[in-house]
Amino acid sequence: MRVLLVEDDPMIGKSVQQGLRQDGLTVDWVRDGRAAELALTTVPYELLLLDIGLPGRSGLELLAGLRHTGNDIPVLVITARDAVADRIKGLDTGADDYLVKPFDLDELAARMRALLRRHAGRASPVIEHGDLRMNPATHELTRNGEPVTLSAREFALLQALLEQPGKPLSRARLEERLYGWGEEIESNAVEVYIHSLRRKLGAEQIRNIRGVGYLVPTRQ
Repeated sequence: MRVLLVEDDPMIGKSVQQGLRQDGLTVDWVRDGRAAELALTTVPYELLLLDIGLPGRSGLELLAGLRHTGNDIPVLVITARDAVADRIKGLDTGADDYLVKPFDLDELAARMRALLRRHAGRASPVIEHGDLRMNPATHELTRNGEPVTLSAREFALLQALLEQPGKPLSRARLEERLYGWGEEIESNAVEVYIHSLRRKLGAEQIRNIRGVGYLVPTRQ
């Protein structure tokens, strides 16, 4: 999952980015509202972590603009403003959830997973598809009840495909999901991960649609 973190406090921003990266997420970090606007127009993020008190443009202004244009990206507000009126205003402006600083990184990650489940219309925390069972919270995958060991990027790539079975994702789209700013992308990185996943799970689990991308076949 690729996340945009908008936070002007360098200590908080760095700790959140590092913590979520250790959890296997791809996290891009900007420090003001204008930079966030630009990032959101160039990268298809799965989730936005948004502080309210930002230089350049406030978090609420940014949020209102997103919703006005029909952008339905899940938004989790992270802020030191803990008054009930502030929480109400944030939610009514279009936030999906609201977390007051200081917060525990494990709780933040859990709230992010819950937002993504609701956004995808999925109630269960576990993704099940055929003989595969994936738990994003614990980074565990089983096939026919047997555990399968995956690297962090193999897990992230497979999760992207399992979240939308039957829908092909291009190599460029998968690269955007796996790599953040400043990370070097080898020309055949996606193909290497796909080959490894097929070896571990069976070639039939992931199909290559020539000239289009990769997909997990739907189950009848």
